[in-house]
Amino acid sequence: MSSLALSRRSLLAAAAVAAGRLALPSSLLAQPATNASGRFPICTFVKYLQSLSFDELGQTIAGLGLKGIEATVRNKGQILPEHAEEQLPKLVEALQRHGVEIMIMASSINRVDQPWTEKVLRTAAGLGIKRYRMDYYLYDLNKPVADQLRELKPVVKDLAALNRQLGIQAVYQNHAGTKYVGAGLWDLHELLEGIPKEEIGVAYDIRHASIEGGQTWPVTWNLMQPHLAAVYVKDARWEGRKVQDGPLGWENGVVDPAFFKLLLKSDFNGPISLHVEYLEKGTIEENVTAIRENLVTLRKLLNQTA
Repeated sequence: MSSLALSRRSLLAAAAVAAGRLALPSSLLAQPATNASGRFPICTFVKYLQSLSFDELGQTIAGLGLKGIEATVRNKGQILPEHAEEQLPKLVEALQRHGVEIMIMASSINRVDQPWTEKVLRTAAGLGIKRYRMDYYLYDLNKPVADQLRELKPVVKDLAALNRQLGIQAVYQNHAGTKYVGAGLWDLHELLEGIPKEEIGVAYDIRHASIEGGQTWPVTWNLMQPHLAAVYVKDARWEGRKVQDGPLGWENGVVDPAFFKLLLKSDFNGPISLHVEYLEKGTIEENVTAIRENLVTLRKLLNQTA
């Protein structure tokens, strides 16, 4: 892509941010990217902004009033794993120029014997990145699930040991779906038993927990407290037998606002990652606007009385 096209796209993204800021009440503009108590640093997942240059990304995120991102350093990400040693320092430097940091690094890592695991994690830890999101484990439903969990335990323990050695924390996101390990969260609790959350914790995704658990999400939220390392927020609703993603606070959305009251009452004080998943085919400008609008909703939910 030409530098002219990138510059035009960057200007359009900045214009979208600026237009949105002008439309917001001054009370909201003055708010930092935390709730009123300052407990929760907020970042946003940049999957649909990753075609921006590093500097454009930093400028865009800072324009939204955010201090952090969930970066994509993975297969099909903004940075490929094999290029992390060279490119990740450049991304960190570009973000820092705009007062932005990588709060979570979305990765393709879920075991120590992958080709780039140690190099990526050593590079990230050396740059001060505190946590990375693991890739998912998948069940083979033609085999006993319990046996597969037993086979995964030493894999997870080996990865936890590497994290301890390097001084970086992994987080595993619960993800709704037929074959995902952790979709129901009870299996994830078993898998991580005995592993300190400082080595491998859970990124509790309320959208996925609500899709899989229906009205029982308070049970899995309770269950995950000893493992809790991050919180992911987004929303969806059922359209017949299919799930349709949409904005946080969506009418008839599956995410109960009561979740945020429980979050405020909890002891958790880690990062919240805002995910905007419903504009996969949207432009950069449309996704920037969606992040801005969802961020307003998130801040309102986090300013409820606990």
